Amino acid sequence: MLVVGLTGGISTGKSTVSSLLRGHGLPIVDADVLARKVVEPGTPALAQIVRAFGPDVLRADGTLDRPRLGALVFADEARRRVLNAIVHPAVRREMFWEVLKCWWRGERVCVLDVPLLIEGGLWKWVGKVVVVYCSAELQLQRLMKRDNSTRDEALSRLNAQLPIAEKVQYADLVIDNSGSLQDLERQVDQLVQRLEEDAGWAWRLSWLFPPWGVASAVWTLSWRALRRRSKASSKKRSGKR
Repeated sequence: MLVVGLTGGISTGKSTVSSLLRGHGLPIVDADVLARKVVEPGTPALAQIVRAFGPDVLRADGTLDRPRLGALVFADEARRRVLNAIVHPAVRREMFWEVLKCWWRGERVCVLDVPLLIEGGLWKWVGKVVVVYCSAELQLQRLMKRDNSTRDEALSRLNAQLPIAEKVQYADLVIDNSGSLQDLERQVDQLVQRLEEDAGWAWRLSWLFPPWGVASAVWTLSWRALRRRSKASSKKRSGKR
């Protein structure tokens, strides 16, 4: 099974691409959905959050008060790290089980929809990285329109994220969402065809014979690691010239 990491920046259109991929029948593992699931009442992660931040982060019905928690961690990097140390491992465990379910069902391709795929290092553990891109200026204009915000407010949000141009450097495949919806749909059609071709016939063998699947995954990740090192070495040599 080919595991694909899908990411982008705020207002680049990642969610639209994710919906289009789902429309093609590809299973989507949505990190945002899982992030809400792992902090539902009764979960270990929610109990840890209450111990770390106090009972005031809970609503009267026992659910997490996200705006209140967000206000606590927004301007406090140390508290944000504490929160991430609780939530991120829980989300990754859920993602692992969702991927395993896809493999068990015999899926050919599985897509991980992860906003922080690059920042969180998960890009190292997928077979392909797909980045949804648009220019920084277009991204800014879309964000201002979506949130009805000023240019400075939108810039502040964008500057808090890894620039989309940097994310593109990690991509195996790039979807350029600078044009119309029709153009985006055409690119997604081509992406699905490409992913199914890349999955090839080996996905069926890995499903029927699990040791082959494990060996194939190890080989793929090892090859990607070697490519990353090679690219990094080339950049260093180029910088010295």
